[in-house]
Amino acid sequence: MVRPKTKEKRGHRTYHGKHKNARGGGSRGGRGDSGKCKHHFMRSMLLGTQMGKHGFVKLPLSEELEVVNVDVLDQMAGPDGKIELSEMKVLGRGKVTRTLNVSAAGFTATAKSKIEAAGGQAVVV
Repeated sequence: MVRPKTKEKRGHRTYHGKHKNARGGGSRGGRGDSGKCKHHFMRSMLLGTQMGKHGFVKLPLSEELEVVNVDVLDQMAGPDGKIELSEMKVLGRGKVTRTLNVSAAGFTATAKSKIEAAGGQAVVV
């Protein structure tokens, strides 16, 4: 037999106890997948969710080099025509007007051909 008070309260919003206190994630042990290795371990085992890290991580294969074009090398070079660019790559835009001896981390094919056509040297460090 149902108690008379229960019968009275059925159908009301707050019949099941305190109404607003159980809204947050704390009352259910966190939101989403939280606690799947700790306090919700059995839940994750029954659902079959995977634990740990998955998938690929894109690692930088090489560091980005700063670039300089051939047309700027004339201004950078001293009177003897030597330039040392240890951490830069030389690109091929522009013209080489004099003999340059350039040592850099890398050269494009056009940059190397333009420097050597002017009578200079392109050395990879």
